[in-house]
Amino acid sequence: MPSVAPDLSAFTRAEGALVERLRTPRSLQRWLRSLSYNWERRGETLRSLRRVVRLRTAHCLEAALAAAAILEQHGYPPLLLSFESQDKLDHVLYVFRQNGRWGSVARSRDPGLHGRKPVFRSPRALARSYQEPYVDATGRVTAYAVADLRDLGRYDWRLSERNVWKVERWLIDYPHRPLPMPEARYRRAFERYERFKARFPHRRPANFAGRETWM
Repeated sequence: MPSVAPDLSAFTRAEGALVERLRTPRSLQRWLRSLSYNWERRGETLRSLRRVVRLRTAHCLEAALAAAAILEQHGYPPLLLSFESQDKLDHVLYVFRQNGRWGSVARSRDPGLHGRKPVFRSPRALARSYQEPYVDATGRVTAYAVADLRDLGRYDWRLSERNVWKVERWLIDYPHRPLPMPEARYRRAFERYERFKARFPHRRPANFAGRETWM
């Protein structure tokens, strides 16, 4: 049975203040960008909003869960966009729909993998906007899926004090749709990445086509 958004009384004072302040995907994206990236240096984690707020750090899936828990309070369905990559280093974002168009909110180590404005006609079109920024030494998007966290039923992915590993296992098993990137386009993106890293070994590329759609 799909779960229902908790009442605001279930949130701590700090969490409730965020819910009151972060009412739009754009404001949520700004907040996520203010958090330090969770490099999991002391071991892997998968934290709910509660622990993200407390520790002020998040990796991509933790950020997506935090966004889903907050924006659900403002009427947005808790939807995730999951990517599969040829190197098994997947990426997860929060996705939303406004005025019939799709956008996203995300946290990443890479500038090109953050959120997108709601300008895309479909989840597939939104997913395609991430293909070139995803390319690095090993990464290449192979498939995508849009998953509704409410399908996890009563599982507490929103406010648990524990790591919510069930979400990760659920996404791994979730049916993904193929999203092939033409070989010529991939080779151009890969060679562009290699040229950039040869010049700037300690930086991450950010100058991609379509930047006007970034959140």
